[in-house]
Amino acid sequence: MPAFKEKIRKENKMPIQHGTYAVPRDDLGVAFHEYDPSTEGYIATKVLPIAGVKKKAATMSVITRENLKRADTKRANGEAFNRITLIAEDKAYACEGHGLEAQLTDHDRENYVDDYDAEVETTQVLKKKFYNELEIETAAAVFNTTTWTGSALYTDNKAAPWSTAASGAIAQVVAAKEKVKTNTGIMPDALIIGEAAFNNLCKNDGIIARFPGATVITLDMIKNAMSAIFGLRELIVGGNIYDSAKEGQSFSASAIWDAKYAMVAKIQRGPTRVEPGLGRTIIWDGLSSPQEVQPVLTYREPQTKSDIFQTEQYSQEKIFDQYFAHLMRIET
Repeated sequence: MPAFKEKIRKENKMPIQHGTYAVPRDDLGVAFHEYDPSTEGYIATKVLPIAGVKKKAATMSVITRENLKRADTKRANGEAFNRITLIAEDKAYACEGHGLEAQLTDHDRENYVDDYDAEVETTQVLKKKFYNELEIETAAAVFNTTTWTGSALYTDNKAAPWSTAASGAIAQVVAAKEKVKTNTGIMPDALIIGEAAFNNLCKNDGIIARFPGATVITLDMIKNAMSAIFGLRELIVGGNIYDSAKEGQSFSASAIWDAKYAMVAKIQRGPTRVEPGLGRTIIWDGLSSPQEVQPVLTYREPQTKSDIFQTEQYSQEKIFDQYFAHLMRIET
């Protein structure tokens, strides 16, 4: 496979003369979207589902948990009714621009024409880069000990790490669920962990003990039953890595979702923000529908005898209310 040169605009040191205008490519858009990130362990849009907005920066109304306060409903004959008002809060957001290009030279296209479709492979690489960045930013926003601090939001369980088979992982998750319920009045529905934490759970004595009489306990059995064991709707496992080595250094695999943390959370589901929950990936739909990820544009760069493939997105990983989640430290 050729060493395609992926470029972010700001890295260009010399002015580039574009020979043609950027042209939307429907065929490349199909290839771009068919590369399903969920099959590769990406979970960013499961943790913070996509929400499209009409403005790049604005505020959105959020109905707060203050509406759970009691109200006096008693009244005597002839008296006026007691009244309540809806309590809402404006949450500001500001979508940031993200853009990436991939270069395919005429030489590379012809050199590998019998091996694979170089245009499709280029868009695959472009999308991989895009999803990696979204995943890294989401993981940084979610596994964040600055946002989740204090006993109501954070529990340090490193004295009983999940890497120890005898650790009380089930009790730790149940306790975190109760914290969210106490804080919000709503029971969380998901456990968010990295692949290393998941592998440790599969060896946990308390979880294996949930299969009495089974002569063979398979990984699929444990995985399928784990959310039920914790009393949750969903187990969300992030398994992707990225190369954290600097340019020119040997490959160094780094997990995007830190093995030291796990989070219990109420996920916002559905097409609207009516349902309470942790947050959303906000995407400004001035460029494209947020449900389609992003389209690929292509233009000709004559001075390098190349076709340039480009994608762009304005987005923000927005935490609406940290009390809809509880972060745990699960390793030293």
